Amino acid sequence: MPFPPIDPEIRERVRRLELAFNRFGYDPYGISQEHLAQFFTVLAWFYRRYFKVQAFGVEHVPARGRAMLIGNHSGGVAIDGAMVLASIFLEKEPPRLAQGMAEKFLGKMPFSSEWTLRLGQLTGLPEHATRLLLDDRLLMVFPEGARGTAKLYKERHSLVRFGTGFIRLALETRSPIIPFAFIGGGEVMPTIFNAYRLGRLLGVPYVPVTPYLIPVPRPEPCEVYYGPPMWFRGTGTEDDHVIDGYVEQVKARVAALIELGVARRKSGDRTSPVDWSAFGGVGERANAEREVAGHHEAAVVTEAAPTRAARRAKPARRAPRGRR
Repeated sequence: MPFPPIDPEIRERVRRLELAFNRFGYDPYGISQEHLAQFFTVLAWFYRRYFKVQAFGVEHVPARGRAMLIGNHSGGVAIDGAMVLASIFLEKEPPRLAQGMAEKFLGKMPFSSEWTLRLGQLTGLPEHATRLLLDDRLLMVFPEGARGTAKLYKERHSLVRFGTGFIRLALETRSPIIPFAFIGGGEVMPTIFNAYRLGRLLGVPYVPVTPYLIPVPRPEPCEVYYGPPMWFRGTGTEDDHVIDGYVEQVKARVAALIELGVARRKSGDRTSPVDWSAFGGVGERANAEREVAGHHEAAVVTEAAPTRAARRAKPARRAPRGRR
């Protein structure tokens, strides 16, 4: 597949990625500097010129160390994931590579299987996610899964059920959660119907159908909002109702970021700075930065105080009398 010449700026940013590349340009996961440079040269054009993405709160993403980006799906295909990758790579100083959990069907396709590997987007298995975080990587997760990308245009600003695995993973690895909201994916791919039967024939979950029939993304502006880090105490072995409570807190934070983004869109404001005071203060960010830098002595818990919720839930952990 032909690619345009690599942008010198992109090559320099790839060079500055703090990954353990060997002299051949590969890191221990098989990520390739050359593939990254080619990919982000193309992606930067879409990010800056086609979708004109505006990113807010990038400073909330730790410069180093493990962290989890948790956000919403928006649109019939994963435009949101690609633009989040681009925003972290292009807007962060130093640049970072976010690594997502790719859908399993991508690993079955000859072209995509190689490229997802060379770009660090591993198949969505728990052991892959755990290893990435223990290696202090930046992990991107969409807890809505394929249900999220299947949202129709009228549902574009809603959230479907979040899976719970990401919270157990965050607790097990003591990783901060950076909630984010992606706005505009529904306009980019205004899905009115999902052709599941056709998708099965093609080896994909579904094929989105738009008012203009073919699923080609439109050049609509997009925004991504990164909220302050959220921390939770625990080991990942908590009872389901405790984990569910943590999941709901993260989901509520993502929903609040979506609401913020939609309100700014309606007002015609896509450029002014965001007042983050309602989402956590500077002290929370500073504590999170210290944690991510490797000082894991104490976790910072967000506004809803999940530790208190967990303490109230402790009596319920005992199995009822007579239960095996």
